[in-house]
Amino acid sequence: MKRTLKIILYFAIVCFGSVAISAQVESHNLWNAGIGGYATYRVPGIITTKRGVLLAYCGERKDLSKGDWSPADALLRRSLDGGKTWEPSKRIAGNGKDLTDNVVAIADKKTGEVIFLYQKNYSRVFTISTRDDGKTFSAEREITPVFDEFKGEYPWNIATPGTGHGIQLRTGRLLASIWIANGAEHPDGTRGHAPAAVATIYSDDHGKNWHRGAIAARETADITSPNETVAVELADGDVMLNIRSGGNQHLRAVSISKDGISHWSSPTYDSTLFDPICDAGILAVPVAKGKRAIFFTNPDSRDIPKNDKLRFRQNLTIKMSVDEGKSWTHQQILDPGVAAYSDLTSRGTDLFVIYELGPVLDSQTKPAHLTVARVSADWISGGDAPRTWSHP
Repeated sequence: MKRTLKIILYFAIVCFGSVAISAQVESHNLWNAGIGGYATYRVPGIITTKRGVLLAYCGERKDLSKGDWSPADALLRRSLDGGKTWEPSKRIAGNGKDLTDNVVAIADKKTGEVIFLYQKNYSRVFTISTRDDGKTFSAEREITPVFDEFKGEYPWNIATPGTGHGIQLRTGRLLASIWIANGAEHPDGTRGHAPAAVATIYSDDHGKNWHRGAIAARETADITSPNETVAVELADGDVMLNIRSGGNQHLRAVSISKDGISHWSSPTYDSTLFDPICDAGILAVPVAKGKRAIFFTNPDSRDIPKNDKLRFRQNLTIKMSVDEGKSWTHQQILDPGVAAYSDLTSRGTDLFVIYELGPVLDSQTKPAHLTVARVSADWISGGDAPRTWSHP
């Protein structure tokens, strides 16, 4: 059973300096905890295929008590009408017993194929693909040997893609952020997620073969346990990684490479991007007059008093940069409640933000819903930045 929540917000937008138009935000719950045979649904992602089909995906978890190590499957929902309706959920990977999670999809806009990456038990990584916008999928193929190539440099016992979506560079290269960790072994067979390191893997032949890139960030005195990372191609062809870290700074870190796979700049903290130690989403979108904007989403809870242990995952906020991520000059709260992981895609003049909403058993790491918000914003194709968005 699907619960639908609609939120109508209006932003005064100035187009070409004179005409005001409104933007509408509409939200729908795609997955609800306890429904469909799963205790909760986590780590969502969303992409738009070459033919304009929206694919939303996530990992479901069967056992609330086991957290990230719960048995899990990878699920998918499709929308053929721009997010107005969504086809029923279906399992695309996993066997209902083991841990299959951390799904990352890359839409190949040259071939129309969509490639999905995911991990099993944090020790093996696989890929599947679809040529018909998620109707059918290829058999899974293991690409763990690509991750094994890091072991001489970083002896990991945790390996996973993610999070969110991967990207295709203007050269045609497919690129996915990944993180690896060398965590403590626990008596129950699980392993800690820190310390960790961040890198990319890539394919120059449309997903047939994958290769490792250089490690972009690892735990040092300057950055604590970098892990879940999102990537965006900049206007000049550089690739920027936006990195979650576990430090008391509570800021996102940034590293840049000319090709997305080598010579990463030393990670630096972005003082504008607060991080409660959570995943985030990032997306570059063409806007009016040949310009671009980069959008970023995460729970910006900097003004909410923290409890004894952690900063709250609350107040999901979308920020916008019009200077390739150098500054974030506009922001708008999408959901003031408990909200955590998120991802973005665009279709026409609409932005779509998928995110974890609400707590189960008062836990911010066990979401009650996975929700997708459609932000209708005509100014993307014909206007200036929204003036009524606040300034950080």
